Amino acid sequence: MAEALKAMYDREFLVGFGEKVGSAYPAFHTEGFTAKIMDDDWEGLELKARIRRIATVLGEFLPAHYPAALDVLFSIDEECNGFPYLFFSDFVEVYGQDPQYWELSMEALERFTQRSSSEFAVRPFIMRDPQRMMNQMLIWSQHPNEHVRRLASEGCRPRLPWGQALAPFKKDPSPVLPILEKLKEDPSLYVRKSVANNLNDIAKDHPDVVIRLAKAWLGNHPDTDWIVRHACRTLIRKAEPEIMRLFGYSGSSEGEALVQSAVLAVEPKKISIGDNSMVHYEICIREGTDARLRIEYGIYFVKANGQTSRKLFLLSDKTVPGGSKLTGQRKHGWSDLTTRRHYPGEHRIVLVVNGEEVAEDSLWLRA
Repeated sequence: MAEALKAMYDREFLVGFGEKVGSAYPAFHTEGFTAKIMDDDWEGLELKARIRRIATVLGEFLPAHYPAALDVLFSIDEECNGFPYLFFSDFVEVYGQDPQYWELSMEALERFTQRSSSEFAVRPFIMRDPQRMMNQMLIWSQHPNEHVRRLASEGCRPRLPWGQALAPFKKDPSPVLPILEKLKEDPSLYVRKSVANNLNDIAKDHPDVVIRLAKAWLGNHPDTDWIVRHACRTLIRKAEPEIMRLFGYSGSSEGEALVQSAVLAVEPKKISIGDNSMVHYEICIREGTDARLRIEYGIYFVKANGQTSRKLFLLSDKTVPGGSKLTGQRKHGWSDLTTRRHYPGEHRIVLVVNGEEVAEDSLWLRA
């Protein structure tokens, strides 16, 4: 994904942006700005490094006085919308952390996030002065603009993808919780997704915190219920017993298993990296009351060191009548991905119902 995105910063884009700056600041040298960015190292830079290069060089060609430089960006930011303009907030991160400019930098981050995003740029400010910055985030959580409210949540996620990890919040997420409380009934799905993702981050280090919130929040508001469900997805994948009960997933009762019988078959038994396999399954559920089921298959992928690690893939999540017989199949691709590389060897494949492995098979993956 990042590899494709970085290509948007080509010469045409940089010259076009330079012309926008030049319309507000005639001393701006577009050709010099573009040439300094696209030097001999440019092709090797990944997305975030390109954003930082643009922000840094921009500061060298704008007025040296930070407030004057921001005035130039403020005069053109309405023309600069979308993901490519992340370097506006990155400019604030690079040049605006001096305490004397704190209020001005907050104004800039609030303004720039409404047209692009400041979720990465706020994080160094949090690390520098957590209490002051989290007070600002709490103020932003009540802003009329949904992009600013989202910033309040997204910017303090402990494990924001592509962003600087907030180690203090991974250790103790309590400073984050007042912001999420403010946003738990937010009318914007854009904001609610961020709240859910923040809580999902927290669940990876402090499942007890998210379980407590889930119990307190669930059933109070439909929008909050959506957040809770999405926030607990990691805990559901791990089949955390309290969360499974909270969402009504059925379990085995004393003396009677939920799954009476199950079969899993994978074919073919030998394939090469890049091929596809078919996963077939059959499940018979106990007689009686309806059962809420989460059906997955898991693959114990062979890693480079020969060890294995299980990854789950969702097949179905639904409520079925007692005594149901469920059958299905799913094609699984074994091509290498940016997020997963395959290695030769025997791969064990399991059928998982509400967190319990109920059947298994295996295949041999060749180089």
